[in-house]
Amino acid sequence: MDDVKIGRALLSVSDKTGLVELGTALAARGVELVSTGGTAKALREAGLTVLDISDLTGFPEMMDGRVKTLHPKVHGGLLAVRDNPEHAAAMADHAIGAIDLVVVNLYPFEATVARGADRDEIIENIDIGGPSMVRSAAKNHQFVTIATDPADYAELLGELEAKQGATSLAFRRRCAAKAYALTATYDSMISQWFAFADQGQLFPDMLAVNGKAPVVLRYGENPHQQAALYTPAGPHTRGIAQAEQLQGKELSYNNYNDADAALELAAEFRGAQPAVVIVKHANPCGVAQRGSLLEAWHEALACDSVSAFGGIVCVNTELDGATAEAICEIFTEVVIAPSVSEEARAAFARKKNLRLLVTGDLPDPRRGGLSVKPITGGLLVQTRDNGAISAADLKVVTRRAPTEQELKDCLFAWTVARHVKSNAIVYANNGATAGIGAGQMNRRDSSRIAAMKAAEAAEKYGWPQSRAVGSAVASDAFFPFADGLLAAAEAGATAVIQPGGSIRDDEVIAAADDAGLAMVFTGMRHFRH
Repeated sequence: MDDVKIGRALLSVSDKTGLVELGTALAARGVELVSTGGTAKALREAGLTVLDISDLTGFPEMMDGRVKTLHPKVHGGLLAVRDNPEHAAAMADHAIGAIDLVVVNLYPFEATVARGADRDEIIENIDIGGPSMVRSAAKNHQFVTIATDPADYAELLGELEAKQGATSLAFRRRCAAKAYALTATYDSMISQWFAFADQGQLFPDMLAVNGKAPVVLRYGENPHQQAALYTPAGPHTRGIAQAEQLQGKELSYNNYNDADAALELAAEFRGAQPAVVIVKHANPCGVAQRGSLLEAWHEALACDSVSAFGGIVCVNTELDGATAEAICEIFTEVVIAPSVSEEARAAFARKKNLRLLVTGDLPDPRRGGLSVKPITGGLLVQTRDNGAISAADLKVVTRRAPTEQELKDCLFAWTVARHVKSNAIVYANNGATAGIGAGQMNRRDSSRIAAMKAAEAAEKYGWPQSRAVGSAVASDAFFPFADGLLAAAEAGATAVIQPGGSIRDDEVIAAADDAGLAMVFTGMRHFRH
């Protein structure tokens, strides 16, 4: 028979949300309540009759509560296979009563770490008895129901109502699956803390990767693929996954991917002059800084207004009404901002399908952490590309040093280039991108595509010349040959920033000198594949 009637419940919870209501409903059904410490106290204060775990086991809680449920009378009552004669005989011989329902949630390890507790307190918040009971009950789900989340109490009570005080096997199986996911996630948080925070291991012998609270998406990168969004358990940086959606359709897999790329680049300008980032297919197609967001929007859009259609927009400061009105003039999939004014909300409200996300802040672009990429048969793991350079780190390698404005544009172009797919070439002029070449198999083609984008913009807007003229050009990796650099010079660039390090550096430097370019080396590469 699939249905199992609940006669005895063991409750031991750290999070007491909904505890009294659950205990009251169980007691009303004649369920015997067994409990521990603070949980028993809370139930008694609500007027419920509770059997202490120490009375059940015949042993007191000891060692500051570390040992209370680790006892045969608890785990025998959980693990016994009820229709196995040998198990039934052992229960009778040792006066072990069956436990039909376990309600447990675990010590708040995550919250303890997040608030900066010291090592001893963190260790004390590693739950031992809780996971043991959860795993025992989940393993024996043929006979035992396990509830680990206060959000599931209503469903549990609904099941008891529908089944006249019993639970179905299908329900218990779902509960068991969730229970093992909980203990796996909990242990992964602990293992990560020991490896990374406690012992400073960058790449531990075993890497536990976790995720929780999935949002099932309509489909993946393509309609025939399935997809979901998970957020990491344990302390982590708030990002696009935690943004509040104020309006619009649900976000797709591609929306999340592109929005993350936009947010990461906008974060480079955190606390700086107003900046606008426009992204299409995870690549920037326009970036600008100006005295106002509205000016920055127009300058960013001018870089590649064709690619901006259906793109993602992210800004680094509160989004105002005038900028929102301007953004609404073209089709935009997603708009992201730390905060949004009431006027901006009103403007976007007319675009019902536009997704408007508020992040509350921008992530630290220099934060640490690991990035993980699955490959066939394994995971590639590396530290985040959080390297940074300043003007003081640059090495002038040409006869002519860059002017003050060229230097500013070099650094701006370099900031954008690190967020462009390799091979990446970015032209920048007066704090705005003039042309971007992304994802080509050779650097010369990226240079030519970026120059072509700049020329197209000049033609569209009726400018007397391309904004590539007088620009600084950034390359995410060294020029292996002079051809890519010469393509930039032909487009009108006057300054170059690149990592250097090619065996043909001397040849490239000579070509730059012949063309009258100023060139600086960063000594740092920013491939993005």
